[in-house]
Amino acid sequence: MRPEILFNLFNPVSNLTGIGPRLASLLEKVAGPNIIDLVWHLPAGMVTRIEADTLSQDLIEENIVASFLVLQHSPPPNRRVPYRISGAVGEAPLTLVFFHGREDYLKRQLPEGQLRLISGKLEDYNGAYQMTHPDHIAKPEDKDALPLFEPVYPLTAGLTNTTFIKASKQFLPDLPDLPEWNDPSLLTREQWEGWQQSVIKAHSPTSPEDLERDTTARQRLAYDELLANQLALELVRRSMKRKPGRSLPGTAKLQSEITSALPYKLTNAQNRSLSEISADLAAPHRMLRLLQGDVGSGKTVVALLAMIQAIESGSQAVIMAPTEILARQHYDGIQPLVEAVGLRCELITGRLKGKKREALLENLANGEVQITVGTHALFQEDVAFHDLGLAIIDEQHRFGVHQRLALSDKGRKENGGVDVLVMTATPIPRTLALTAYGDMDVSIIDEKPPGRKPVDTRAIDLDRLDDVARGLKRKIEAEERIYWVCPLVEESDVLDVAAATERFRYLEQLYGGAVGLIHGRMKADEKDETMQRFMSGDLKILVATTVIEVGVDVPEATVMIIEHAERFGLAQLHQLRGRVGRGGLPGTCLLLYTGPLGETQKSRLAIMRETEDGFRIAEEDLRLRGAGELLGTKQSGLPEFKLADLQAHSRLLNIARDDARLILEKDGQLNGSRGQALRVLLYLFERDNAIKFLKSG
Repeated sequence: MRPEILFNLFNPVSNLTGIGPRLASLLEKVAGPNIIDLVWHLPAGMVTRIEADTLSQDLIEENIVASFLVLQHSPPPNRRVPYRISGAVGEAPLTLVFFHGREDYLKRQLPEGQLRLISGKLEDYNGAYQMTHPDHIAKPEDKDALPLFEPVYPLTAGLTNTTFIKASKQFLPDLPDLPEWNDPSLLTREQWEGWQQSVIKAHSPTSPEDLERDTTARQRLAYDELLANQLALELVRRSMKRKPGRSLPGTAKLQSEITSALPYKLTNAQNRSLSEISADLAAPHRMLRLLQGDVGSGKTVVALLAMIQAIESGSQAVIMAPTEILARQHYDGIQPLVEAVGLRCELITGRLKGKKREALLENLANGEVQITVGTHALFQEDVAFHDLGLAIIDEQHRFGVHQRLALSDKGRKENGGVDVLVMTATPIPRTLALTAYGDMDVSIIDEKPPGRKPVDTRAIDLDRLDDVARGLKRKIEAEERIYWVCPLVEESDVLDVAAATERFRYLEQLYGGAVGLIHGRMKADEKDETMQRFMSGDLKILVATTVIEVGVDVPEATVMIIEHAERFGLAQLHQLRGRVGRGGLPGTCLLLYTGPLGETQKSRLAIMRETEDGFRIAEEDLRLRGAGELLGTKQSGLPEFKLADLQAHSRLLNIARDDARLILEKDGQLNGSRGQALRVLLYLFERDNAIKFLKSG
């Protein structure tokens, strides 16, 4: 249950005076449905006003607050002419101008012969002082209604800053005095005030510096959000660790047979990752580990050797990929090695039907099949294992956490849970790994296998498209393959397809039937068939939108052409480049761009030419684009932070991670006085789901 002290904060915004259904829906659009969402919606700018007793040229273009004596209204003869009100500030004449002003309203607001306080921008119009549409008009006794400093909030069409300020004047005085959850020594060191004071300060800027992310008030609030995130992830992690697992120590016999059959030696990074995974498998609790490795760093062989360890311990293993193409590729790579040591490996995808499927599922349930490779089809209820010990999930960001859990639930209850290893070829900057995958232990393969040549990367102006297209003839004659990736068109599937189709027709005129097309609107079967034709060499050029899968391995592919490369993020460009030069032949990546380029676009193309280090590229991508875009906000399971900025607050994230671990080591159930305050923190940032891990003990 949410603590009573937070009830008011989680009331709908419509509980505020003056917020009817129309304004409530606009506030929900820009911030969220509840009052707490308005609390987190901080100003992005501010208006500074100068008090003026009289007018001078120094005040032109400044926002002023002045006492205005109303002298005369001049209603216009028609709607095209503005409504003018003449008067004076001190001795200086001033004209107020209103376009489409209503006479009855203006005469009520600014009665002739009376003083009114006005604020707005002072202008010079043909040598005379003028103010167009004052932003505030008040009686002299209501001076407080015209503050010298006024926050400016991020808004949406139909919502005014005045509305937001009126709302804030209601919720800020009513903020509850919450118990302090931060360590007193941290507050002293960082010079942070309490939660309530920090919120009020963040909403009340008095200088442009108060809007920066590194002000003490904003840092304090960002830290609270990061601490809630890290505490929640640590609770999930500890809950997983507490769940009974099983020890899968292996015998190393089959492992060494497979290792010696490989045509290459494992890199140090592969060996290090394997020993970390191996220790987790042998331990009596459940494994939940993320294996990160750059494109082509050799994650699959590490995964295979982990599965062999589980099988040597008497259980089964499964590896799941997001697409049929990737699943088939894993199967083709693993199956011969597994068969050579006398084990059986099978592939389960949505295509497997009828008698074949029934027979395979029977062999899976009775334990005759030791390793299964598959797609989402593995989640189906009739897929049952004899004794599943290890589940490996490739390209984690394509699957939700619930799917990860669904697969791990397919193990035998009496044997404890299934160990889970998650793999990704998307290098993730450390800050993102902590926030998105903080519930997992992490292993990193940060070396390329020996002999892998760097891909020659060049940026070429799109004006030279015809030269590039005609230059592919030599590659085709040498039986090499070419990817041609079409641009992202304004988030539109339809336009993406149109662009790809147009490029396909253009290349087809040059190279006839050697050109294939893949885009997001094709059925899975059509995509797979085209991809198979490209892999077999029937097609030499594959025109595609960005659907060419991460991980797809075509050893003969040597050229990657990316059209409008300036529209892609760095991580995407790096992933696409990693598709070529994998089969021993040198690879080329051509980044076709349209100038003039902005600074960010120039930096992006420059770093692609400088380095192939996916981790360096990912850090740079985070710097240039921010976290939300980097993993794709929706698909990544990445928490959406309202106050914390992973770029600006990475130092605070590291403190929060260490703090969360220390807190739970001292008070694992959060029962102490600080623990109770931390429970409030978890509810405040809607990490309620973490609380249930406390109760489940």
